[in-house]
Amino acid sequence: MEVTWYGRTCIRLRGRDAVVVADAYPAVVGPTGRGITADIATFSHPDDNPLPRAKGRRSRDGGTVIPSSLEAAFVLDGPGEYEVKDVLVTGVRTYRDDVRGATAGRQTAFVIELDGLHTIHLGDVGHLLTEEKLADIGHVDVACVPIGGALPPTRAAELVAQLDPRLVIAMPVCEDEADCASAVARFFHEMGSEPTPQQKLSITISSLPAETTAVLLESRGKV
Repeated sequence: MEVTWYGRTCIRLRGRDAVVVADAYPAVVGPTGRGITADIATFSHPDDNPLPRAKGRRSRDGGTVIPSSLEAAFVLDGPGEYEVKDVLVTGVRTYRDDVRGATAGRQTAFVIELDGLHTIHLGDVGHLLTEEKLADIGHVDVACVPIGGALPPTRAAELVAQLDPRLVIAMPVCEDEADCASAVARFFHEMGSEPTPQQKLSITISSLPAETTAVLLESRGKV
C-alpha cells in the first residue's frame, strides 16, 4: 500500500486493487480536485474552507463539495460498515472536540482494510477514545493522526498509545506554520523520534516496524 499526504487531513491510500482518498478538498493548490482519483472517497467532516460558489456534487451531509475528479468514487461520510471493491471500511462516530461535538461538531473516523493492512484515518478528532469506540475500531496497523488541531501533541501521543498501531502518519492541520512546526516537533518528541519528512511511503505487512513508529510526509498539495 502506498501512502501520500496532500495537506490538511487529506491522505491517499493506493492498494493493489483499489485506491482510497480521505478528506479531499477543492481549495487545495495542487493535485487534489485537479486530477486525484479514487475508487472510494471518505470525508471525516465538512470542508472548513470551501471554495466560494463551488459547484459539483455534494457529500450526503451537504457540507462538502466533492472534487470533480472524484465524482465517480463511492463516497462515505458517516458511520457504518461498508464493502467496496473488496475493501472493508468501517466508519466510527467521533467528535472534533472533547464535549461530544458541542463546540466543533461531529465527525467520522474511518478504518480501512486494504492490502491486508488495517489503517485508521482519524480526521480532525478532538478527544481520546472510550473503550466502546476502541472496540468498534478494533485492531489497527497504521494510524493517520491530526497534529496541531484540537488535540495537544501530548494528547495525540496518548491517542496513539490507545490505538497501539505499528505505524503513525502525522497530519499537521494547524493554520499557522510556526505553530504547526512546534506541535509536530513536540509530538515527535513524545513519540521518541525526529520529524524527517519523506515524499511518500510504501507499506506491506512484512515491512511494518516492530515498535510504534511515527512518520512525517511531505505535502503533495502545495506548489
